[in-house]
Amino acid sequence: MAATKKRVLVVDDEAAICRIVGIGLRVLGFDVITSGSGEEGLGLVESKKPDIMLLDVFMPVMDGFAVLNKLRETSRLPVIVFSAHNSSCEEAMRLGANGFVAKPFTPEQIARKISDVLQLVA
Repeated sequence: MAATKKRVLVVDDEAAICRIVGIGLRVLGFDVITSGSGEEGLGLVESKKPDIMLLDVFMPVMDGFAVLNKLRETSRLPVIVFSAHNSSCEEAMRLGANGFVAKPFTPEQIARKISDVLQLVA
């Protein structure tokens, strides 16, 4: 699905979600990096230079909204927020997210959203 191999950073405190999303996106042709915390995810933005971030909202210590707020201080990296709570969409978009996907989702759905967002910001 991805014409060129885009690097996707998946940030979610649930290891199973990172693993499932990572495998699905790799099968679809993406280079995937995963992180189990917001703090680590912000560090990986600098060190691994992803093309886009998939960011869960509800995480301990630093939630997705705090990560997005901190990221937007220094970066225009495209971010797709995902959550089981649709009510998070409005706040995520207000803070500068480029898209929102409700859990549960399939790798194909998230891959389409990644492609759409990357085309919009190109």
